[in-house]
Amino acid sequence: MAHVGRSWGRYPVTTETVVALSDRHAPLPSSEKPVLPLGNARSYGDSCLNDGGVLLAARGLDHFIAFDPATGVLTCEAGVLFSDILDLVVPQGWFLPVTPGTRFVTVGGAIGNDVHGKNHHRAGTFGHHVLAFELLRTDGSRRICSPMENADWFAATVGGLGLTGVITWATIQLRRIAGPWLSAESHRFENLAGFFELSRTSDTDYEYTVSWIDCAARGKGLGRGLFSRANHAPSRPDRRPMPPARTLSMPVTPPVSLINSLSLRAFNQLYYHRQRKRVVHTTMHYQPFFYPLDGIANWNRMYGPRGFLQYQCVVPPAAAETAMRELVKTIADAGGGSFLAVLKEFGDTPSPGMLSFPRTGTTLALDFPNGGPETFALLDRLDAIVADKSGAVYPAKDARMSGAHFRAYFPAHEAFVAFVDPGISSSFWRRVSE
Repeated sequence: MAHVGRSWGRYPVTTETVVALSDRHAPLPSSEKPVLPLGNARSYGDSCLNDGGVLLAARGLDHFIAFDPATGVLTCEAGVLFSDILDLVVPQGWFLPVTPGTRFVTVGGAIGNDVHGKNHHRAGTFGHHVLAFELLRTDGSRRICSPMENADWFAATVGGLGLTGVITWATIQLRRIAGPWLSAESHRFENLAGFFELSRTSDTDYEYTVSWIDCAARGKGLGRGLFSRANHAPSRPDRRPMPPARTLSMPVTPPVSLINSLSLRAFNQLYYHRQRKRVVHTTMHYQPFFYPLDGIANWNRMYGPRGFLQYQCVVPPAAAETAMRELVKTIADAGGGSFLAVLKEFGDTPSPGMLSFPRTGTTLALDFPNGGPETFALLDRLDAIVADKSGAVYPAKDARMSGAHFRAYFPAHEAFVAFVDPGISSSFWRRVSE
């Protein structure tokens, strides 16, 4: 049956046939149309869409296979959500080694996008902590892939956007923790220079660092924001903080986007000034620190029926300060941007995948309401800045980059092509391969 497909950004809208996978031992269903494995559809653009083709919905592969609480080695099927893992392992003193800004992603999707988190400067990407996985191809062949076995297939699949085959199960190494609490600090900074100074003085002593910036501010306040840094608390605090608040919900899609230049400017003003002190120390549960937007179910609906486009880029250290000023000024002058604009430094650990996005430098991520041609023109201007500074744009959050830019951002794409399963394709891959 035809299915209307949308990623988390709700743009573009596609039509696919969906076939559910539920048995990791079974062969893939035969199809005359190209197929694409699908996790929980939390990618923002069209890398998880397959217009006119077939989506192999892998959420049914949701079983835990083995867990050793003494070593923190976990084996599970690829459709298991990070939230399921956290529910299982946090009470036993373990945590995800790397996590993105939502816990509602699958293990297979995390590998296919080689996700990163607030601790990239310490732990690298998720792929660094994957010990092995099974790759099932549309011809029925199966490969066990690890950094030591079929290492070339491992490198192609980590960050490979689901194009090399279907991951059926994976083994990952977790990180030991004392409990679910974090010792955190929030520093208010006045401009981009303040961000870079805090980054330089934080990475050595803090496992997690990330900044929110006011993307509407201009002049002397360009790039002002709040810098968060944290470590896992060594033990349970004497005064336990309140648990995470009950999840709110965006129950319907409004007829127009609730995010516009007026609401954006007002929100950013209030959010920046809500912290009156320059530095605030707190002990907090891990959920609001790592997953602030998970507290609002279906928050993507607030952008209205046309959806939004998320834009995440990275630029190398030598050009970072100049590029970020250009990018943030361009966004502020256009009156665009989002209420959750994120700025962070990546570390210097090379990513394990051929098409992995993270690399040494500074990364900026934010959302743009889909305003049509004006929005796309703004993103083209941002692309020009990123390309000029030898940076890159994140495929998992993209819905419109050109093939020429993709090939410039990911020079290993030529070698990667040899590993693409002939029976697999995606809307993203067809777009950037033309």
